[in-house]
Amino acid sequence: MKAYKLNATIDESGHLIIDEPLNIAPGKVEVIILQSVETVPSSTETVTESQSEKPKRQTKIKALQDWFEKTEPPPPDFDPDQAKWEYLKEKHNL
Repeated sequence: MKAYKLNATIDESGHLIIDEPLNIAPGKVEVIILQSVETVPSSTETVTESQSEKPKRQTKIKALQDWFEKTEPPPPDFDPDQAKWEYLKEKHNL
């Protein structure tokens, strides 16, 4: 299996429109859609001393609580879609 990454659009009627021509042989393909989600800041407050402390992440699984407290949150420029793509490229030797 070979993977291609390209940009496309979903129109109002729900049809997938690929924005560029593909240079692949005709035939059946499997399509995986990753939709980017815009995040809206939950607060416009400025950072104060109490907020600058490392927040404690809670979990219902007690065995993971220590692990969560020791880990750092992801950097602000972290792109989960890019991380997924890098993982899949490595997993499938692309």
